[in-house]
Amino acid sequence: MAKANDAAMTRYTVGIDLGTTHTVVAYAEAGGSDIRLFDVEQLVAPGEAKALPLLPSLRFHAAPGALPPAELQLPWSEPLAEGDAPVVFGALGRRLGAQVPGRLVASAKSWLSHAAVDRLAPILPWGAPAEVPKVSPMEASASYLAYVRAAWNWRHPDQPLERQDIVLTVPASFDEAARALTVQAAHLAGLPRLRLLEEPQAALYDWLFRHRENLQAELAQSRLILVVDVGGGTTDLSLIQVELQEGEPRLTRIGVGKHLMLGGDNMDLVLAHLAESRLAPPGEGGNRKLGATELSQLIDRCRAAKEQLLATDAPARTVVTLLGAGARLIGGSRSVELERGEVERLVVDGFFPQVGPQDGPQQRRSGIVEFGLPYASDPAITRHLAGFLMLHAAASRTALGQQATDTPAIPDTLLLNGGVFRSPALAGRLRATLDAWRGTPLTLLHNENPDVAVARGAVAFALAGAGLAPKIGGGSARSYFLRLDEPGRTATRAVCVLPRGSEEGRELLLQDRVFALRLGQPVRFHLVSATADDGNAPPRPGELVDIDESRFAPLPPIAAVLPADAGAARQEVPVRLAASLTEVGTLQMQCVSTEDVARRWSLEFQLRGDAEAAPAEEAAAMPPRFDDAIAQIERIFGARAQKVMPKEVRQLRAQLERLIGVREQWATPLLRRLFDALWQRARGRRRSAEHERAWLNLAGWCLRPGFGDPLDDWRMAQLWPLFEKGTQYRNDAQVSAEWWTLWRRVAGGLASEAQLRVLDDFAYNVQGADAGIERPAQLVPGNQDDMLRLIGALERIPASYKAEIGDWLLGLLDQPAGGRTSRPADGLVLWALARLGARQPFYGSAHDVVPPETAAAWVEKILALDWKRSANASLAAAHLSRLTGDRSRDLPEPLRQRVIVRLKASGAPSAWAAMVAETQELDEASRQSFVGDSLPPGLKLIA
Repeated sequence: MAKANDAAMTRYTVGIDLGTTHTVVAYAEAGGSDIRLFDVEQLVAPGEAKALPLLPSLRFHAAPGALPPAELQLPWSEPLAEGDAPVVFGALGRRLGAQVPGRLVASAKSWLSHAAVDRLAPILPWGAPAEVPKVSPMEASASYLAYVRAAWNWRHPDQPLERQDIVLTVPASFDEAARALTVQAAHLAGLPRLRLLEEPQAALYDWLFRHRENLQAELAQSRLILVVDVGGGTTDLSLIQVELQEGEPRLTRIGVGKHLMLGGDNMDLVLAHLAESRLAPPGEGGNRKLGATELSQLIDRCRAAKEQLLATDAPARTVVTLLGAGARLIGGSRSVELERGEVERLVVDGFFPQVGPQDGPQQRRSGIVEFGLPYASDPAITRHLAGFLMLHAAASRTALGQQATDTPAIPDTLLLNGGVFRSPALAGRLRATLDAWRGTPLTLLHNENPDVAVARGAVAFALAGAGLAPKIGGGSARSYFLRLDEPGRTATRAVCVLPRGSEEGRELLLQDRVFALRLGQPVRFHLVSATADDGNAPPRPGELVDIDESRFAPLPPIAAVLPADAGAARQEVPVRLAASLTEVGTLQMQCVSTEDVARRWSLEFQLRGDAEAAPAEEAAAMPPRFDDAIAQIERIFGARAQKVMPKEVRQLRAQLERLIGVREQWATPLLRRLFDALWQRARGRRRSAEHERAWLNLAGWCLRPGFGDPLDDWRMAQLWPLFEKGTQYRNDAQVSAEWWTLWRRVAGGLASEAQLRVLDDFAYNVQGADAGIERPAQLVPGNQDDMLRLIGALERIPASYKAEIGDWLLGLLDQPAGGRTSRPADGLVLWALARLGARQPFYGSAHDVVPPETAAAWVEKILALDWKRSANASLAAAHLSRLTGDRSRDLPEPLRQRVIVRLKASGAPSAWAAMVAETQELDEASRQSFVGDSLPPGLKLIA
């Protein structure tokens, strides 16, 4: 009965384009073919609402009391608020954001696909002052969908949006994590049922639907369609093959591009940098860099200027005005002119240069980073397009019927989508470049309205499924593979679990491949995907292939502890793998028992919210005497009581090194296998103080830095409960030291809540009852040196705590060396300060760094020190001043220049001055001095 009621309420098919810049909604009645736009009611001025086809994908967080609630009233509810601050959506939100910098949440879609930050943490608006309420990229995306839902339900109270057939669009290049997060955002918005559709396909679906009555004639000369979709935040590329079957065109998607964070936002940023270079503050003789909030306002102004100067019949120039702040809103404004010619050179020539078909993207050390987003290192869209076409050359030649392999395989038909191509100059340049590559003009499919084509196409896709419109085939855009652990092989092989082209909802069972699945203990699966295949022939399910790292992209790992049968601690059962593509475009995998096909174990990807570590070294063959090493661990910590002398316990590490090599060379797979052995025998550490010291030392070394292996989350979840229990021999100074060394080494695997709990013990150990701090239960004492090494490793504590602790550290430097016997060495204090105030954390999210003004004050004090007598002063100055490209974190350039001069004069490593001067990765020596420990082989710092 419930299903019948649901069907009765499903009157509409709704397409939602959740874009970086705008959100657009289209719909059609079930069974109908009239696709219409849903005009979203939104505030256009205080107290004035209007229904518009484009809802800006942003939200303005107004200051408490700044706007009367009556002026923000929406027809369907009370205004949304974050605490006491009202939230303004729509056209009014954009207008207010342009007037009051630092309070506008923008580009949430780009943040949702950015794995280097915690996408579930409140980090937006990026770089906003502490008093501005913040939301996560997930919450921001969900709030736009929730707004659309509220607007729809107000207009259609009898047909609520959550009961309709919804198609939500995403970039074709979105990976498993970004797709899953998009679905979670929709669920958070109250939209539990939906399908995902790739945006380039949606744009083509719109064109196909509008030409469905004459499609045969329209595509008579087309064999391969290239869809180029350049939106506000991403560039998306797709290839669609056209075949005539019984006189009717059959369309199949045969290729998609990699994720490119490159679009209109980048163009606006380049123009903002130009305008910034011409803005001289009143009363100052030279230029200065704007703050993050000012730059945000300037970018919005430059976006409007770009659209004006690149339009048809554009003026020769336009004025860009940057408003002042507060009482100086008008009087403090500054203006600069931008000319049409220079904008064309910067945008047209910079992003669409006329390159050759073999000129792929240029590899650079780093790309533009602004407002925390890492944009593509090469901004030339035409070069990325050339690389894409070269990658899919074999499939393109087949589609075009082209025999020669020494000539470029260029599509014969082009569809452009995205607001960028409303500019004739940009659309014309891209078309001219492709014409030159092909040698003859391409057929251009006219896109009636790039702003709404994707939303309309989402509806057309749903209609196609019902047989009411032309359909694009193709299934999965990628082939998926499971990497195999084959000791002794030099080349890495993988087995295909789902070939490219597999249709949604169809399960593939690998009949000819049987695997041994461990139950009741950790298991992990490494998967990769590829969008192009050798010889243009997708692999067969179960086929073994050699992995070419240049063509295969790693997926988020699958790691789990699958439950064993009741009464069995561990089991190993034979299984086959089953894989399918879900309706939302994600890979679903299960292990199926060979003895009972009804017995299945689902495998889910790990979608971490925080920064992903670089992939750990793949599982490798263990050293020849690995079993002897495990036997030695069993002898010391095993369940059986053995007569072991204290000296033998103390020499355990040396004995392991004799068996399997020096510990600095133990690779991540070996380290984690050793930790697992130690953990299984953790009770044995309580036998004596010597046992506890040895266990803590080895466990911390083998699990450092707390992440890097797919199962480390599980391992840390097992280890963390030990913290509240403390040590058995807490009166032994060396046991206490090893305890704190363990938690320092694995701190990267602790969530922020756990790090705050560790901070309680830190505070008591360094200040104690004298400061009125309550003694934590089961406190393990730690001396000041141990505590300083520990605090530098806690990167997930709030920035406000880091600032307070950093000021305390600087206070220690002010104390006379002979004034206190417990005064720590300057070098240790400055190392801890470097970790606390680093512009680029080792593992933490960039939103937890201390404000640049705080770091700048610390640098000024460090510059006043005698660097010859203060060890690590140069290291601290370098990391506190390191250039990230994100001006919400970076220190003022004049201060950084002073640091560079001082670093060079002090004889510091050249890499330190270089990282203050430009954005770049650290070398190995710099990484080790910063982290304080060597990293396991196979794990590297990705920042």
